[in-house]
Amino acid sequence: TPNRVLRAYQEWFSGYGKDAEALLQKTFEDVGGYSEMVTLQNIRFESYCEHHLAPIIGKIHVSYIPNGKVVGISKIARVVNIFSKRLQVQEKLTVQIAKALQYGLEPKGVAVFVEGEHHCMCTRGVNKANSIMTSRSFTGCFLNDKDMRAEFYEILRKKN
Repeated sequence: TPNRVLRAYQEWFSGYGKDAEALLQKTFEDVGGYSEMVTLQNIRFESYCEHHLAPIIGKIHVSYIPNGKVVGISKIARVVNIFSKRLQVQEKLTVQIAKALQYGLEPKGVAVFVEGEHHCMCTRGVNKANSIMTSRSFTGCFLNDKDMRAEFYEILRKKN
């Protein structure tokens, strides 16, 4: 029915008009000197390809190195939702999440790794189901320090 379609589209594209940086303004500064990597893995996301309106479904893994403050982990998942609930290209989604976290938290660095199954490819066209595209974006120490990137990748390898 038209009302159900309207509600579905409102949910699927609810990221428009939401401000990820504003969401990240509530932080915790009493971290007891914690300055090691904080990682949230396997954040499930659903988005839609801006070229075909077909679903992109996958997982996002995020790490950051605090610089005197941390954020509640649900805020990281909400940032993922804000950007994934828009028409997207996976590469742009990856960078948007990294930039929002870098700007909002001012950490020493951010690492974002995205795994997405693009239904524009697996349910039409070349029909290659189970093909997973990966993309990554790094800022700060993750961008400049290959050992930090290696540690991030090692954490992801151990997730299974």
